[in-house]
Amino acid sequence: MLKVSSMRLSCLSVAVLAMTAAVAAQAGEVEVLHYWTSGGEAKSVAELKKIMQAKGHVWKDFAVAGGGGDNAATLLKSRVVSGNPPSAGQIKGPAIQEWASEGVLANLDAVGKAEKWDSLLPKVVADVMKYKGNFVAVPVNVHRVNWIWANPDVLKKAGVAGMPKNYDEFFAAADKIKKAGFIAVAHGGQNWQDFTTFESVALGVGGVKFYHDAMVTLDPKAISSDTMTKALETFRKIKGYTDPAAPGRDWNLATSMVMKGEAAFQFMGDWAKGEFMAAGKVPGKDFLCAAAPGTANAFTFNVDSFAMFKLKSPDAQKAQGDLAAAIMGTEFQEVFNLNKGSIPVRLNMKLDKFDDCAKLSSKDFVDTAKSGGLQPSIAHGMAVKPAAEGAIKDVVSQFWNDDKITVADAQKRLVAAAATK
Repeated sequence: MLKVSSMRLSCLSVAVLAMTAAVAAQAGEVEVLHYWTSGGEAKSVAELKKIMQAKGHVWKDFAVAGGGGDNAATLLKSRVVSGNPPSAGQIKGPAIQEWASEGVLANLDAVGKAEKWDSLLPKVVADVMKYKGNFVAVPVNVHRVNWIWANPDVLKKAGVAGMPKNYDEFFAAADKIKKAGFIAVAHGGQNWQDFTTFESVALGVGGVKFYHDAMVTLDPKAISSDTMTKALETFRKIKGYTDPAAPGRDWNLATSMVMKGEAAFQFMGDWAKGEFMAAGKVPGKDFLCAAAPGTANAFTFNVDSFAMFKLKSPDAQKAQGDLAAAIMGTEFQEVFNLNKGSIPVRLNMKLDKFDDCAKLSSKDFVDTAKSGGLQPSIAHGMAVKPAAEGAIKDVVSQFWNDDKITVADAQKRLVAAAATK
């Protein structure tokens, strides 16, 4: 009996070892470089990690905080140049094509065709994810940038009725809020946050055509126009309603100021909603959302995405493909966007679990796509090449931080920055 049992045990051991080897052969490591480190963002990344671990893969997190992604981009470049790229890097907009032209991105067409991405994505989004007709990146979501957020209790205490629909209403409300002893605008003094606010102001003051001409096609006539003069004047006026401690503040801390009732408004994309939701706040009750003043018929979009880098190991390649498929899967699209504050990039998804702000965003996304009001966000890497974007962003921040720079001088600097190659 002992001899038979030993043989059975030996066979069982061989079977277990074979199964373990099979699993190991299928599993691979995915190193993901991203800059989602705040509450709602970190919670979203954790969900993707769970999905990948459930498939048997090892998740290696490479999170880089700060800089609105600038810090992460710098580290990513150093990794790729040294010949040690991560499996995936958070890259978006025209930067995807720049990376692809260097020959370092992987071809994802096999996954894209198997998962039918071309039929599941709006063409304008799918085209951004491709280089020379081949998928090299996968989109995660759609963010609306031109939002303004508010604390209803602060508005009520200040005697402000409802969200401002234009800048005349906004400044009238801001005066009341300031008089009531609150900070009117919660702002984080970092250049990308300055640029986010400026983008919404330019759109709200000038309208869709002006925004497109000045911020997407970088037309020097539009940048030098009286409309841009008014936009810069409005932008500078907003600064007077921020607090002295704003410089250097992270965006989520500014959101927290609104959440806690220290400030009334914040100009920020809908990732701010992810912070409110992560804190258990209820839209319409604990916080209010609206299109930034003057932008109800427009939608500046920011599509987060991951570009996939060429890898040598077959196991790593398999894990990378599974990661790409998981990102576009309905499970992750739903849970990620519920946490992040954005809306699914995948078409025809049910929005039953989404809040009213997300449903409004989704409706406006579809409507503006038809009307021409759907525009790429320059502040968030969707509209122009990184070099021009960075140069313009620097000018905007310098203008915001230095009152000695005149509007006329700022316009001249913007024209020069827009010509950066």
